[in-house]
Amino acid sequence: MRIFPTRIGIVLLVTLCGPGFAGTNFSARGEEQFVFETWAKQKIEAFKGSFAVPENRRIEDGRSIRIGYVRLPATGAVATPPIVYLAGGPGGSGIAAINYRTRMFMEMRKHGDVIALDQRGTGVSNVLPTCTSNQQAPTVERVSDRAYAAAQRAALKDCLSLWREKSVDLSAYNTLENARDLDALRVHLGADNIVLWGVSYGSHLALAALKEPDVRIAKVLISSVEGLDQTIKLPSGADRYFDRLQRAIDGQPTAKGAFPDIKALMRRVHARLERKPLLIRLKSRTDAPQDFLLHRRDMQLLSATLIADPESVVHLLSIYRALDLGETPSFDTIPRRLLPDNLSAAGEPISLDPMPVAMDIASGMTGQHRAQVIREAKKALLGEYLDYTFLFDGMVPELDLGDSFRTNPRSAVPVLVLSGTLDGRTVFESQREAVRGLEKATMITVANAGHNLFDRPSPEMLAIMQAFMDGDAVADSTIAVELPDFAPRNP
Repeated sequence: MRIFPTRIGIVLLVTLCGPGFAGTNFSARGEEQFVFETWAKQKIEAFKGSFAVPENRRIEDGRSIRIGYVRLPATGAVATPPIVYLAGGPGGSGIAAINYRTRMFMEMRKHGDVIALDQRGTGVSNVLPTCTSNQQAPTVERVSDRAYAAAQRAALKDCLSLWREKSVDLSAYNTLENARDLDALRVHLGADNIVLWGVSYGSHLALAALKEPDVRIAKVLISSVEGLDQTIKLPSGADRYFDRLQRAIDGQPTAKGAFPDIKALMRRVHARLERKPLLIRLKSRTDAPQDFLLHRRDMQLLSATLIADPESVVHLLSIYRALDLGETPSFDTIPRRLLPDNLSAAGEPISLDPMPVAMDIASGMTGQHRAQVIREAKKALLGEYLDYTFLFDGMVPELDLGDSFRTNPRSAVPVLVLSGTLDGRTVFESQREAVRGLEKATMITVANAGHNLFDRPSPEMLAIMQAFMDGDAVADSTIAVELPDFAPRNP
């Protein structure tokens, strides 16, 4: 269910003549100068480079892999240590993020060189094969939750066999190895320390790096925080999110009239689909329409994706309302990248990418967290469908990093935490829990913002980040961004 843009606009490649460039306070090695052209056709002078790391640091004299990045030189007069962007997912490309978070990258360049890092197993740093399994759930037949889970687990078994045949070392793709790559990057750049800028899984990686004594970190800026024992989300967290969403809807009279009780609406729709799934038409990846039997589970999976941001919730609410009125909803207005795999790849064989699967399984969950997820899933609105890797629980125990990995970091490194109150993926309460133990954490509550709050940063948010990066005192505070109109759209 993790979908990321993959295009990288790169043109006009020129070989770098020597080390040291305008705006940088460290020496880079072996980079190439080029012009990065974004999807919006904006041209940015940049450098690209790579560095070698052991694929698996537990294997002496094992093979090396190369980690790639794009460096955007600092534009400010006084530069901080290099700022390393850690993409979410896991599986997101830091380089690709320049395209859809262009403004944020340009703002951060005012404070230092910004490194858009493709973590191991992602983007230009990926040498691992995607697996197309032998499993395919029927598109027009009724499939029980048990059969759906069995198909997903069988798909993983197929892929584990394929990856073994291709000598893929899944045990090398976990957050600890990712964190240790960060210090290798620091050494490659010739920097005394680095600044970490992480989003979602990128925050998970930043928290893990804070526990690594060899990773030299000057400061950390994170948003949409995923704690080290929060890879699998608590179903009760989504229920609390829906309560906050309802309060936001209640502030809009027209929307409140249409959605007086969204949790009751969702329960009605789920119950109706449980009794009788609905035959609908979906566009396939080739844009050819095909029949698809919409189950209650499909709506839970769709909800788990679209609750990330208020803007995508607008689509979700319209679909639930149509189903409640006995109408056939249209999914055509939802961007393909926002659709979960059960809808975006309906009718196709189940495919898996090694890096996100291995990373999530390795981060895992404590026994206490697992028991809580299982207990809460029985009554929660979205059940057990917040995170697809929950279905893989217990299948590859040798990858698990253990409970010591999942303890919260304790650190005196300055950390700025930005949390959206309408983030349905990493809910507000869990974000606060994830950063307990950070002595110098400053908490910024962004009212009405969702998971991807860096996509449309407000002036107040940028001012706070600038002050933090400049080393000025920043206090805990709450700022607000504008809500979308939740009222139903006319067809």
